Amino acid sequence: MDHDYGFAPNPFYGILTLATCKGTQVRNNRNLQIGDWVVGLGSKKMGNLGRVIYAMQVEKKITFDEYWSDSRFEMKKPFIKGSLVQKYGDNCYHIVNGKVVQEHCAHSLAGGRVNKEHLRRDSEGKYVLLSTHFYYFGDQCPDIPAQFSYILNNSRGTKFWDLSDKDDQINAFVNWLEETYGQGIHGDPCNWKEFKRDKYEVYEDEEDK
Repeated sequence: MDHDYGFAPNPFYGILTLATCKGTQVRNNRNLQIGDWVVGLGSKKMGNLGRVIYAMQVEKKITFDEYWSDSRFEMKKPFIKGSLVQKYGDNCYHIVNGKVVQEHCAHSLAGGRVNKEHLRRDSEGKYVLLSTHFYYFGDQCPDIPAQFSYILNNSRGTKFWDLSDKDDQINAFVNWLEETYGQGIHGDPCNWKEFKRDKYEVYEDEEDK
């Protein structure tokens, strides 16, 4: 990950969602199955190389329209003038007359104008990934212990590892997470340090903080 604003992924309101970015690489990856783990790693650009930003076990895949129309995710629709949690809401795409519509969000241009490049790349994903079994560390991201070095990605971008014959490696990493940390949010998004806001402004209307 070369940036982290709480938008992709969005860890708020008790469920981590991945609805934007990583379209064909992750959200529409033909290898991705329910129960798989998606792990977001730090980067040289953010100054946290070799650290884990988040880990989610994929529990469900839904379409943009299902995400948009489900009242449970109403609070994840973006409100640009609200708190940072509201500003970076990721429930921002839906279908109108057969076309994907981009609402005013962190991926649109000034004034809510459509960012065609983000629209194209985000909509390539087709699916929104959901997880209540997640660990989001953000700016409190821990170093990945040496014994789990197989998790690290030594090149830029996204990689898929088929560990179907290496359940011990998957279980070892997951066990480390579960034994060391509680599920849920452990820190603020890494890039929120750019904003000079009081804590109450950051988390206003966000029930989990």
